[in-house]
Amino acid sequence: MKKIYSLLVISVITLSCNKTDDTSNQTNGISIEAEEEWLIARREIKDGGAGKDGIPSIDNPEFIDDAGLEDDELVVGIYFEGEARAYPHYILDWHEIVNDVIGNDPIALSYCPLTGTAFAWEREADNADGTFGVSGLLYNSNLLLYDRKTESLWSQLKLQCVNGDLVGERPTLFNVVETDWKTWKKLYPETLVLSEDTGFSRNYDVYPYGDYKTNDNYFLFLPAPHDRRLLNKKRVYAIIDEDKSKVYQFEDFMGGNAIIDTFNNKKYLIVGDEHILNSFELSQDNEGLVFEYELSDSGGFFKDDLGTVRNVFGGVLSGNLGDYLTPANSVVSYWFAIGAFYPDAEIYQP
Repeated sequence: MKKIYSLLVISVITLSCNKTDDTSNQTNGISIEAEEEWLIARREIKDGGAGKDGIPSIDNPEFIDDAGLEDDELVVGIYFEGEARAYPHYILDWHEIVNDVIGNDPIALSYCPLTGTAFAWEREADNADGTFGVSGLLYNSNLLLYDRKTESLWSQLKLQCVNGDLVGERPTLFNVVETDWKTWKKLYPETLVLSEDTGFSRNYDVYPYGDYKTNDNYFLFLPAPHDRRLLNKKRVYAIIDEDKSKVYQFEDFMGGNAIIDTFNNKKYLIVGDEHILNSFELSQDNEGLVFEYELSDSGGFFKDDLGTVRNVFGGVLSGNLGDYLTPANSVVSYWFAIGAFYPDAEIYQP
C-alpha cells in the first residue's frame, strides 16, 4: 500500500517533540518522579507527546484472509499452533501494540516505528487487565509499554520491566519474523492478515512520521550512545543475548545462505536471504549438522544433511524428525537502536 507524505501529521509530531525534554512532571497518568527502582536512567526518558494510550493499542483485533497487500509491504509474521498471522507495518505504525490470542495463548505483539523493532511476548491469561498499552514514553527512541494490571513500564528493546511492581522481570518471547508480504505469503499462503477494521479512525494510507524511515539523519531524539559504524536507518538483523548483541546484514545472505556463527560463547544457526532471516541457538546434539537454505513452495525454508526439512520457525516439515531447534532472541531493527541499547555490538563479517 502506497504511503502518502503528510505535512500535517509530521507537524503534529514535531510540535509534540518540542515539549518532550521536560520529564520532571507526571506524564498523563504515568509518573516518572517516584523514588522507585529504575533500571534505566529517568533523565533519558522522553515524552513522545501523545500521552498514555494516546496511541491506542488494538485490543480486539480482526483478521482477514486477503488484505490486497503489495508485494513489498513489510509485515511482522508469526506462526504458532498451526496459525499464521501477518501484522502489516502500516497498521502497526498507528497502534504499536496488538493484544491478541494465537492458538490458546494471549500475546502482546509490539512494534516501535522509531526503532523499527517488533516482538511478541506472553501476557497474562484469563485476565481482562492482562493487556499492554502504549505509555507515551520513549527510552532511546524506543517504545516503553505498560501493563494495565500493575502499570509497570517495560522497555521493548531492552526486553525487561524497568520500573514498577514487576521491575526486573523479563517477558517470555514468541518467535516472530519481519519480511515483505511476497515472502510471507509464499511461506504461509493460508495466513490471516490484521484488518484495518481496528475500531479506530485512522488514515492508514498515511505514514505518520514523514520521511523518518528514509532520512538517515532525521531523529526525533538522538540516540545515546550513537554508534556510526553503519548507516543509522539501515535495517539489520540482531541476535540478543543478555546485554550483548551481534548484528547480521541482509546483503550477506543474498540469494540464500545458512551460516553457523559463535556469539557470546554460544553457537547459532542464522539462515535466510535478503528478504528474511531467522536464527536458532544450537545444542551439542545438533551443532554438528550441516544446514542449507532451501526455500520451497511447500513452506520449506532450510534443511540439514540428515534430510530434515524445516520451516522458517524451525518446525519439521519432512524427513528425519531431528532435534528441536531453539529460536534465538532476535529482532530486525534500525542499526542506531542496536548501537544504543547494546553498546559495542558485534557486526558479523563473512
